[in-house]
Amino acid sequence: MLLGERVVVVSIAGGWAHVVVPDQPSPLDSRGYPVWVPLAQLSAVAPLSADFQATVVTPTAWLSSDSGGQIAEVSFATRLPVLGSDATRVEVGLPGGGTAWLDASAVAVTGTGVAALPQTGDSIVDSARLFIGLRYLWSGTSGFGFDCSGLVHLIYRAHGITVPRDADAQALVGTAVARSALQPGDLVFFARNGAVHHVAIYAGGGQLIDSPDIAKPVRIYALSSVSSAEQLTFRRVLP
Repeated sequence: MLLGERVVVVSIAGGWAHVVVPDQPSPLDSRGYPVWVPLAQLSAVAPLSADFQATVVTPTAWLSSDSGGQIAEVSFATRLPVLGSDATRVEVGLPGGGTAWLDASAVAVTGTGVAALPQTGDSIVDSARLFIGLRYLWSGTSGFGFDCSGLVHLIYRAHGITVPRDADAQALVGTAVARSALQPGDLVFFARNGAVHHVAIYAGGGQLIDSPDIAKPVRIYALSSVSSAEQLTFRRVLP
């Protein structure tokens, strides 16, 4: 989860909270993705409401204090309410009631609830390309590390499109397309014995972008190089 992401607490055990994440749809729970989170990472105090939001559009960005000291590094697609700005920085509200600054060049400022980035295939691919070379991280859903479906989920979310968190559920959204009709931003699913186990983003020109496994970082490669043992299906989620 990202800084500022809302969760619903289901139960508490010791120093941990069992929560669901509404912005990460999942067939595991109709309310959102179910996970356990250290209580220390949660606040019941939401950021201040505002008419505008700042969305991080660089792989990561630093929150800083009034004096410019670094507070914490945050991920691509982090969304926080805008409280003010100066010539080079945007002031944002934090969970718990605090405030911090983000470099204006690292964020897109939009109306609250408005997509930070265009809902086009080329823009989806441009965002995915930002992470080429980034390490694989199982369950990773941030600019600090991705698994395959985490990359897809977060890239689409930055463009104002919510898709499920896991690849098998992602394979059920949107509309089916033929391999010959693929367009940039479409999703390519890999299955064996009918079970989806991987997803990649079609980059155009016969190329894919994905976060493959622990042995390889986010990469771009030829669709034609995919093993014939994989059963491929293709989906279009973009409007």
